[in-house]
Amino acid sequence: MSIRLKIALVFSCLWTALSCAADNYAVHPAAQVVVDELVQEEGFDREELMQVFMEAERQESILKAIARPAEKIKPWYEYREIFLNEKRERQGLEFFAEHRETLARAERELGVPARIIVAIIGVETYYGRVAGSYRVIDALSTLAFDYPKRSEFFTKELKNYLILTREQGFDPLDLKGSYAGAMGYGQFMPSSYREYAIDFDGDGVADIWNNPVDAIGSVANYFKRHGWRLGEPVVFAADAAADVPDELFVQGRSDLKPQRTVAEFAAAGIVARQEVDPEALATAMKFELEDGYEYWLGLHNFYVITRYNHSAMYAMSVYQLSQRLAAQVTE
Repeated sequence: MSIRLKIALVFSCLWTALSCAADNYAVHPAAQVVVDELVQEEGFDREELMQVFMEAERQESILKAIARPAEKIKPWYEYREIFLNEKRERQGLEFFAEHRETLARAERELGVPARIIVAIIGVETYYGRVAGSYRVIDALSTLAFDYPKRSEFFTKELKNYLILTREQGFDPLDLKGSYAGAMGYGQFMPSSYREYAIDFDGDGVADIWNNPVDAIGSVANYFKRHGWRLGEPVVFAADAAADVPDELFVQGRSDLKPQRTVAEFAAAGIVARQEVDPEALATAMKFELEDGYEYWLGLHNFYVITRYNHSAMYAMSVYQLSQRLAAQVTE
């Protein structure tokens, strides 16, 4: 974080504490730093930026949502029910049928299975139905300027958002997303949008909010850029001996990258139920059931899914939803 931004944040706390009469962010010290940086580094027009921040509104509901204590992590048998249900499967099949040609082209050109693309969009937004109702400018401004704990991150995302709206010709006051500023069918943050969103229908705009073709291509491109290997397996069910130490299983996001071989896990008592290349790198997972546990070995492609959301249970939900959808899709 720059010295100027740190100083601005100190003043921003005073600004909030004093309940400044102004009801917009144009006079907020940290916003003025962002304006200066975008003008100097990116060639923005100062008056246009000031007008945007005059229209941006602090949303108390966003601050309450992000400060809310994290719920206790659900056990797998409860977590999976959120995503693996009849409604999400039914709507996924409808999405498959409606966008069959685009999904086939994404798989062919970008090398990512259609079922994985659909499952990601289904898990993230119910296939675009629940993509967020906050103006992105309000969400990112509120969190950048009035949430000091993560101000640096959201300030970066705010700057990326303003840059992307200029690049794509969007009105920065119009676009909507989640309370954290995630956007569109696939819930890309602005930095991810700028890195991975693509214009998949060739109309000159990468629209992940209203254009499912671009959304499909963008999700596929994200997976391609993170190294998805078409045709390779994702995860295998396994059995585990009673004395396998807990540290061999994924405990958190820092354990998700495969580091041990399948053969090493087998020697330690975690054995795949199917034939797997013994030299393949894997991660071992232990998911709680209502009565006992189930065990899995995730390979490289499973790790790629966790790049979208750093959670083994999230990735498993995506994978299992993709398998359920694929089993029901008619050729």
